[in-house]
Amino acid sequence: MRRLGRWLVLLVLSAIALQGVFVLRIGLMRFVDPESTTFQRSEFWRLATERHEVLWSQRWRSYDRIAATLKRAVIASEDASFTDHGGVDWEAIEKAWERNQRAEARAEKLQAQLETQQQRRAASARPAPPRAAPVAKIVGGSTISQQLAKNLFLSGERSLARKGQEFAITFMLEALLDKERILAIYLNNVEWGEGVFGAQAAARHYFRVDADQLGAMQAARLAVMLPAPKRFEKRPGSAYVSGRAATIVSRMGSVELP
Repeated sequence: MRRLGRWLVLLVLSAIALQGVFVLRIGLMRFVDPESTTFQRSEFWRLATERHEVLWSQRWRSYDRIAATLKRAVIASEDASFTDHGGVDWEAIEKAWERNQRAEARAEKLQAQLETQQQRRAASARPAPPRAAPVAKIVGGSTISQQLAKNLFLSGERSLARKGQEFAITFMLEALLDKERILAIYLNNVEWGEGVFGAQAAARHYFRVDADQLGAMQAARLAVMLPAPKRFEKRPGSAYVSGRAATIVSRMGSVELP
């Protein structure tokens, strides 16, 4: 029993020490630009091992050298309450949970219909063509601060422990950095395609301009790509990207910048 108690104490102390490391690293980011993120390092390793080559594009740009159009577009698309919340938008999380519940219910209903059709075909001795089971599309309610916390320090696994750590790091970011610094670090490190990281690399890759020269529609197109950059990179001029970008442009005028 005593041994178990010692292990529990050691575990708690280790967890506290880890939080202290996060605090120190985030505090340093007030003055020093982070050279890489955990997500970027994992992507570098994946490209090196799977592709046996690493084509990488990233260049830091200070906050005032990134177009206001891109800042507005990203906030409008990813986190409309960015300047108002304390790191977590609880209302957005609640809405995302409700949408996911509805999506799962629809997927279960379609699955039941599919099974019924297959049973009828089996009873009539008619072979049924194989069909993939419906999958619920899961949407998230993560803020820009939460996305940055995950990209900077955490893996992509889905677990309650990782989500709890994400919340903790998010509150550290909000406590130690101002909104302008959080947005600057986010825009300089977020993925915009395979091996394409940060606003400057994305602006050059897709539009052959610097990050401070992006027009409203160009910025909106980049913002649309953020949830799935590798997928949208293959068709950056698709009808979906264009339509969604137009919607974002219409919202950019009401966005408050930090």
